[in-house]
Amino acid sequence: MMINEIDSVDWESMGHAYGPASDVPGWLRGMASTDPGVRDEAFSDFYSAAHHQGDVYPCTAASLPFLFEMADSPATPDRGSVIELLLSIGRASLDRDPEGVYAAVDGTESRAHVDALAVIGGRAEAFVRWVRDPDLLVRRPAIEGLGLFLGDGVRAVEVLRALLGGSGTVERLLVVEAVATVALRDVGVHGAAAGWLDALAGDTSQVAEVRLAALVHRARCTPAEIGDAVVTAAVGLLRRITPGETGGENDASCRAGAEPGVAAGPAPSPGVPPQVAAAFEDLERYGRVHAPTASLLEAFHTLLDDRVAERTALLAEQLCSADPGVRYDAIRMARELIGQWRGDHTGLVVLLGGCLLPGDAYTAAAAAEALGSLGPVSEPAREALASYVGESRAEHGPRVWAARDRLVRRAHQEAVRALARLGDLRALPCVLAALDEGTDAWRAVQVAGHLTGAAGDLTPRLSRLLAEVDFADASQSMSAHALVSALRELADPQAAAALTGAIPAAVREEQWHTAAAALNALASLGRGAALALGVVRPLADAQDLHVRAAATAALWELEGEAAGVVPRLVELLDTHERDEAAEVLGRIGPAAAPALPRLRTMLTAGYEWTRIYAAAALWEIGGAAEAPGVVETLLAAWAENDATSNHVLACLSRMGPAARPALPQVRRELTLLRRSGRFRSISNDEELQAACRTITACF
Repeated sequence: MMINEIDSVDWESMGHAYGPASDVPGWLRGMASTDPGVRDEAFSDFYSAAHHQGDVYPCTAASLPFLFEMADSPATPDRGSVIELLLSIGRASLDRDPEGVYAAVDGTESRAHVDALAVIGGRAEAFVRWVRDPDLLVRRPAIEGLGLFLGDGVRAVEVLRALLGGSGTVERLLVVEAVATVALRDVGVHGAAAGWLDALAGDTSQVAEVRLAALVHRARCTPAEIGDAVVTAAVGLLRRITPGETGGENDASCRAGAEPGVAAGPAPSPGVPPQVAAAFEDLERYGRVHAPTASLLEAFHTLLDDRVAERTALLAEQLCSADPGVRYDAIRMARELIGQWRGDHTGLVVLLGGCLLPGDAYTAAAAAEALGSLGPVSEPAREALASYVGESRAEHGPRVWAARDRLVRRAHQEAVRALARLGDLRALPCVLAALDEGTDAWRAVQVAGHLTGAAGDLTPRLSRLLAEVDFADASQSMSAHALVSALRELADPQAAAALTGAIPAAVREEQWHTAAAALNALASLGRGAALALGVVRPLADAQDLHVRAAATAALWELEGEAAGVVPRLVELLDTHERDEAAEVLGRIGPAAAPALPRLRTMLTAGYEWTRIYAAAALWEIGGAAEAPGVVETLLAAWAENDATSNHVLACLSRMGPAARPALPQVRRELTLLRRSGRFRSISNDEELQAACRTITACF
């Protein structure tokens, strides 16, 4: 067996993400172990190091012959996972430029992706054997591999078409996709494959899922020919999908009911912040699919791209599907559409609210989480959220926030959080219960700041929790920061004492960011926090610049004496806290005139964010005399980095008629359909559009 020759490869001369590849042979042997734990660890280590984030190293390519041998051997316990790994390496290699030369981990030039494709192409006949294997976990990845790597396109289509009759629904969908893949890479079979897909889409003897797959992948072959009739036909086929059509053992893992047990999960390991543990749970959850059509419909949405009306109609049908798996997968797709494209999404938001059914906590949790991420766009679902929160409290009692049933608990919490983000006080009883009882209190803290109308109830509780933070325990820093942020949003003078007490504790443990955040929260309280001056004033000379800048800003807000703080802020303009210092100088206004010369020089800074903060401060301090240079600077920074747009437009909005030169660019922004900014949230984009409308209303 070739595996016995594994030590003849000079692994030591190759590298992976974390060093020499001498450990790769052990991982390859581990993949063939009869011990499931050993196998899992071996696959995990290989993916992490030798195939790190999809990279293909020389050691990755050198592993391929051994992986092929393992996949072929009946003695290998988990052949399907081996083929999945082969497929992943192959896909990653195809994604790279075939003419490109990449740097290996040791800095040398590498064309490992080309070497990998040569090995896979030379052994692609193995996929023909594997697609007929009795083990469905072998067949499924092999179908995709056959479509991607078998060099003879005519034979590939022939083999794939022959599989269609005797396969389960999931495999038939994979076959249809693979035929389209062959057609896209081999012009010689494109016409015949497209004709077969056309015929299959119209074959009423096939289940709706297969016909839908044929329709979508036919469109994938010729995307320029997608017309309204294609979307209409897809909607019609979606209406024909019923749970019974996708049932059966082979498809059980794709069903919404496949969620594991309902007991409350274990507590996070000691020292792991609950927010971090929850983030990893979310990553695992987001990777699930619940219906065989999920990837198919995602591909269709990608093809439709900016045809938002057609995509909305398609999603409306998905969200109303009789198949719970189709409905569940549509929640994520609707969230992505709304997150990427502007427009009136009322219909979709209402349908998301319709997924908040008390009898299906699993789907309700996903819908509530999606609505919570939509910011003000979720407004049309407000009453549905409030109704769900009320019904869950009525059914499970006032302690439902801490319910033992994991799904009930998560669905209720997500609905409460989404309702709270709308500032709706009907979420308040649940938030207060969470803060009082302690179970998952951090989730309530994250949204408490939105309930400004209940500051009198929330501030004492948040203040108590902040007083209980052990700043010597680094794992509590995230919780401390969230508490401080919530108190700042509530802007209740009652919080002054708790914030003042937290600052020395954070400074003592060198928790500088938390100390600065608490200082900023105090500053937001203005003169009502003047009792904190004894703590704040010494920190204006702190060694840590972040704390020094925050303390100086707080001095201005608490005392209102420009003469004492402007010189300190001007000094900070020559540090890495210059942006924050410029912002405070802008808040001071004309009394900060001594800073004008230094701020003007900052307009030539290489970093566009610095130029923006300086320009905004110049306007607030110097007024109309500074307007031409301010507008020019803001527009140039916006063109250079779209992520600055909210800050740019906020300043332009404050400038009123003086912002006239920006009008063409502002109007262009309002014509865009896609939400701007790669990292901008929906809430930020909605604020951006509102600022644009404010500016245009001035003229």
